[in-house]
Amino acid sequence: MLGPVILAASRSDKMRRIVSAAPVTKPVVNRFIPGETVDQVIPIVEDLTQAGLEVTLDVVGEDITEVEQSYAARDAYLQLIERLAELGLGEKAEMSVKLSMFGQALEGGHELALANVRPVVEAAAAIGTTVTLDAEDHTTLDSMFAIHEELRKDFPQTGCVIQAYLFRTEADARRLAANGSRVRIVKGAYKEPAEVAYLDKAEIDKAYVRILKILMDGEGYPMIGSHDPRLIAIGQELARKAGRKLDEYEFQMLYGIRSEEHLRLAAEGHRMRVYTAYGTDWYGYFMRRLAEKPANLLFFVRSMITKN
Repeated sequence: MLGPVILAASRSDKMRRIVSAAPVTKPVVNRFIPGETVDQVIPIVEDLTQAGLEVTLDVVGEDITEVEQSYAARDAYLQLIERLAELGLGEKAEMSVKLSMFGQALEGGHELALANVRPVVEAAAAIGTTVTLDAEDHTTLDSMFAIHEELRKDFPQTGCVIQAYLFRTEADARRLAANGSRVRIVKGAYKEPAEVAYLDKAEIDKAYVRILKILMDGEGYPMIGSHDPRLIAIGQELARKAGRKLDEYEFQMLYGIRSEEHLRLAAEGHRMRVYTAYGTDWYGYFMRRLAEKPANLLFFVRSMITKN
């Protein structure tokens, strides 16, 4: 039951100050977030791609309060794309974006987020790659899916994320699987009420499998976002039953978690993409990583004990 507590802490300014000030925090954060700047993360991208992996890059940050911050987020992604282009990494590295970082929650936020993300999607397409719109809490999803649909009119390769723990997701998956989208399925990492989401782990896992089957049987490109060995094996079996070739779906895992599994799947011929976040506003992202899996929290606690 620690997960909901940690997720609540991810929105707490007081907890942000406490965790950020702890001497041990930064070394542990580096396990999940390998840099704060483009210059720091680019060598990581080169190492991962040279090892046969692909990458999706997330400039961390969310819950902005000023329009100017949304422009800064847009410009940070444009700078990243420029660096990827210089190094010829467009075909191996895509971007993941949170529309909250692009101004979605501000006044007129839907239009603002669309206006900010469009040039990022355009620039990504120009270097041979694409953008995936990350899912956030359930109140933002209608806007996210509408922006996704609008972007796909000109950039059909634009992807989106669906979350297995939400009741609505099976219907979303059927709609998306039918129109050829790139869809990443994850379990979900936001604190949601029982009225809209499964809260029991076993029910979430069952929903994940049902939804993944919908995606595999559909016309789109499924992206399996999970570190769970059982779900990975089920994903492989569902792909086989659906007659999919190895390049017709992919696995995605977080940087710093089960790195040997990344390499194993790639060695077997699977497309394996590493979700790699970077930036200075790492707190919310870091806390959700702790909430997702008890082992992550234990790793953090053990590090604090060892350092003190």
